[in-house]
Amino acid sequence: MTREVERTDDGRWIVVDGRRWRTADPALPDDVRARLLHHLGLGRSGVRQALAAGDDAAVAAARARVQLAKTGLGERGTAWWEQSDAERRERWETALRDLEE
Repeated sequence: MTREVERTDDGRWIVVDGRRWRTADPALPDDVRARLLHHLGLGRSGVRQALAAGDDAAVAAARARVQLAKTGLGERGTAWWEQSDAERRERWETALRDLEE
């Protein structure tokens, strides 16, 4: 199923099925984006597996991983366009450090 995805003119949001979602920080280096997306995928997969197993602790841990990855990408937390370049770099470096411990 292909969904219609629109971007706002300012590039800060995408609209999917009428719902607005924040886009990832365009300043992310490609390698950083790839690592964060990898962790996001692992977290989402972990949520599905933990829910199927009925493991509440694993669900919480997997959701925390998703949160960290999305924050690192700039999709959650302080909006990336409201942060300085140094704050943006610190955001993704902290997320990766926490995810890769």
